[in-house]
Amino acid sequence: MEKPQITIVVVPRERFGFARESLESLYENTKFSFNLVYVDNNSPAKLRRYLETEAEAKGFQLIQTDYYLSPNQARNVGLARVKSKYVVFVDNDIIFSSGWLETLFNCAEETEATVVGPLVCQHQPLHEIIHCAGGEYFPPEEFARFKCNRGEVSPQTSENKGKWNIKEKIYRQTQRLSEVGNKLKRQPTGFIEFHCMLVRTDFFKKFGFLDEGLLCTKEYLDLAMTVTKAGGTIYLEPTSIVTFLSHPPAPLLQLSDIPYFMIRWSDAWELASLKHFSKKWNLVENEYFTRRYKRLGWRRLGEIVKPFSRSLTFGRDWEPLTTFLKHWEKKLNRYLSDRHTKKQAQHRLASASIPS
Repeated sequence: MEKPQITIVVVPRERFGFARESLESLYENTKFSFNLVYVDNNSPAKLRRYLETEAEAKGFQLIQTDYYLSPNQARNVGLARVKSKYVVFVDNDIIFSSGWLETLFNCAEETEATVVGPLVCQHQPLHEIIHCAGGEYFPPEEFARFKCNRGEVSPQTSENKGKWNIKEKIYRQTQRLSEVGNKLKRQPTGFIEFHCMLVRTDFFKKFGFLDEGLLCTKEYLDLAMTVTKAGGTIYLEPTSIVTFLSHPPAPLLQLSDIPYFMIRWSDAWELASLKHFSKKWNLVENEYFTRRYKRLGWRRLGEIVKPFSRSLTFGRDWEPLTTFLKHWEKKLNRYLSDRHTKKQAQHRLASASIPS
């Protein structure tokens, strides 16, 4: 038999509660030939055992760690095992529509695109509410200039001269697919998010793996900008549809998910990612960044602090309690992220000391 031209790399997104449902959906809705590399970062024991059983039964490669990796770290761990023409990065909370992979492959083959992404929907009911139909990060004239300019700062008197003034716009977000479906078509786009994304493997051989300095946010923009600078193209293929289940109105976080969720969306990781992204691409520290600095921890507030606060007040919102809990959650988050950083450093030191 011919070797598959696609390797799917599954990584944890922010929790583990949907991982089993997602893996079952992958095999149920994917008839196109593929290899699978599943990166399991310190998941709860029950899920670990399930994945080990499924890997043996279905013959996919399971890579397990006993500590948490950032999304790009996990993707790179999987990417290092890819030998096929294409790699498809998928989060572990995705539910797939029938034929999703074949249509991504056909788009890449017919357009010779570097990156192809599906129409990404959100929440339940499945495949109904759009989350991302591509997007842009510069006005058209700025984007054209970016494609043919390296963007280095030239000697200027003004602090922002020569820098890029980034803005981000996601197309069709929260619109219903039933209302706009006939307006969507295969087309070039500025970026695709990492919920689900096909990339030519040769691109990474030429330009290097994903940037691990981006710990939890803006990785998709970084890849898009790298592809654009390299002269590659990015396409949306809306006949391929997937849905991610995380975020409200999804069920509340399970207790076993909270440690990873808190590190994944820690203030430290988000701030470091934004600063790294800004410096790497020589970006103006405009409202795009200041707004995000002010909102550090908003995901934890919405999915940990507020639900816990309501559980203490019989379902009511009481702002003084929420504010009190938010203050102490920030301290706990700082402690957990610091401890995780030290643990990762110990693992790297231990790995470096092992003879090859």
